[in-house]
Amino acid sequence: MLYICLFLLLAGCFLLGMTWMRIGLFHLSGSAMERWLRQVTATPLRSMLAGIAMTVVLQSSSAVTVIAVGLVSARILSFPQTIGIILGTNIGTTVTLEMLSFDVTSLIIPFLVSGCLCQLFKSTKKRSIGFILLGIGIIFASMEGFGWLSGPLSHLKAAQGIIRKIELSVPFALIGGMILTAIIQSSTVVTGIAMSFLSTNTISLEAGILIMIGSNIGTCSTALLAGIGAGREARLTAYAHLWLNVLGGLLFIPFIDTLAEWSRFLSDDPMTQLAHASVLFNVVCSLVVLPFSTQFGQLIIKIHQR
Repeated sequence: MLYICLFLLLAGCFLLGMTWMRIGLFHLSGSAMERWLRQVTATPLRSMLAGIAMTVVLQSSSAVTVIAVGLVSARILSFPQTIGIILGTNIGTTVTLEMLSFDVTSLIIPFLVSGCLCQLFKSTKKRSIGFILLGIGIIFASMEGFGWLSGPLSHLKAAQGIIRKIELSVPFALIGGMILTAIIQSSTVVTGIAMSFLSTNTISLEAGILIMIGSNIGTCSTALLAGIGAGREARLTAYAHLWLNVLGGLLFIPFIDTLAEWSRFLSDDPMTQLAHASVLFNVVCSLVVLPFSTQFGQLIIKIHQR
């Protein structure tokens, strides 16, 4: 029971770190990014690049998708303009996972101390930088905690049963990633947890990839909630986000072993392998859809025409 409580505590800390980092980044550039987004969505390619840039800056694909839903609801953007943004958010969110794959244990305390010191200033800009530093410090501290906790957890009978099901059942791993992400509201947190368990060989890379794909689908719940009562076109944006990740997941499931092999070829580190797998998965899915973004939008309209 103690280890389960520690797991939940670490998950909460990870989510807190992500939230504080996003708050700091949004205060530094959020409103400017929204204005910029309105001006650079003339073509699907430019929309995708804008989606990548916004997601890298705000460190949240869900936040960018919710912003897109809001702009469509306010009739500032049209639904077709958001297709490229959605494709971009899926690529942009992989940057965070690549950051998590680096070993920055020695920087955790400097980040936390610097972040606390920045909170002593009255300047909103400096306090925002402080939130970013605190968020990063808490995220990496949580990752270290998950790495330590994965050992004791793997010896619990209940945990062993879950791990066995994840390894043997594709639907279980996918649905597990989806449900955890829908609850935590962050695919990065869920994939980050999987990366920590991978680092101690608690789960295989193939299982980690399935959890990552499931988390990509689960993160769509945020946009779907934002689309409630927001108008038909805004809901179409949320549906497009969902269908992109569902179809991408279905496309890749038969090639999980191949994706794992490519990731192992690119790196020897298990955490980095999963980060690279996320990049490959999201880049391929987005680039496959990009040339057909207009047709993809029409398909979404046809499916949800009522």
